[in-house]
Amino acid sequence: MMEQNTKTQQAELHSEPQHPISMYLKVWLLLFLLSGFSYMVDYFQFQGLLRWTLILVFMFLKAGLIIMVFMHLTWERMAVKLLLFLPPIAILIFIALMASEAGYIFISRILFFFNP
Repeated sequence: MMEQNTKTQQAELHSEPQHPISMYLKVWLLLFLLSGFSYMVDYFQFQGLLRWTLILVFMFLKAGLIIMVFMHLTWERMAVKLLLFLPPIAILIFIALMASEAGYIFISRILFFFNP
């Protein structure tokens, strides 16, 4: 009898957690709203930096929700999360560094080549 209880407890520990359907519906509604906001950026004809900032913010929010909830990353260990998120963050940092250096190089070339 004791062995059966421990087997039942072990099976419960290794089973997938059951999430309420209401959580998935709330996330789906939030994704729908974020998509609506993203389309409203076009509808209200925002231009320039504001437009691209809003589009990227909504895009990253939607991608984060999908990854965390529908791909079950919320319930993973921190090591898995770091394994997935550290490389893209490092790439974004390197892109920002290269973009700032490109601006510096462009300005220095203009000053060098077109200075009388």
